[in-house]
Amino acid sequence: MDDQVTDPCSAKRLPKVLPTDPMRWARAWLDEAVSKQVQRNANTMTAITVDEQGQPSGRQVLCKDFVEDPGFLVFYTNYKSDKSRHLEHNNRIALLFHWDAFGRQVRLEGRAVLSPAAESDAYFSSRDWGSQLGAWGSDQSSPLESRAALISQVGKRAMKLGVKAAQNLKSIATDERPVIPRPPHWGGYRVWPHRIELWLEGEDRIHDRARWERSVEPAGGDEFMVGEWSGIRLQP
Repeated sequence: MDDQVTDPCSAKRLPKVLPTDPMRWARAWLDEAVSKQVQRNANTMTAITVDEQGQPSGRQVLCKDFVEDPGFLVFYTNYKSDKSRHLEHNNRIALLFHWDAFGRQVRLEGRAVLSPAAESDAYFSSRDWGSQLGAWGSDQSSPLESRAALISQVGKRAMKLGVKAAQNLKSIATDERPVIPRPPHWGGYRVWPHRIELWLEGEDRIHDRARWERSVEPAGGDEFMVGEWSGIRLQP
């Protein structure tokens, strides 16, 4: 029966005829993990970049958008962070989702480009004020003398923005929500994958695994022209 299954979330294994659009399956798995809260921040993905010396570096980021068609993912970060410096030098990136409770994994490889400014503005305005202030207050990946120095730095920058925060930065010393603009050094990345792999856990480590590839060609700015997905099964 599983050979003909079309619902990604009810599948015990990949169908005999591989799906033509693996992004739909990946999106369905992500949505179910988030809706069922299988883990805290079920939209967490490991993002792997490479520095100028070719050293890979990984960290957790949150997938904030997953667009099936034409097929890209979005995460947000400080543009002065290590990952951003890596991507400026080499915009190749690998992403990994793993939901142990479901026995599912999604791997993606592609290129990252800056999100449109309007997109970053819209997301930033939706964040709570504390997170907005944090984006201004931290020089991500830079050396830090102490935790106290960081809190002091955030407080001083809050004052420059006209925000009078409580001493512990947990609340605002006013009844009105402050209007905090998006920092120019903070925003999103769109990741355009040219390769995606779906993995389903199997008994006795006989897992189910398949990989798809497509062409991804720059079309100007943050847009790309993409080809059709072509999939093959892989031994586990």
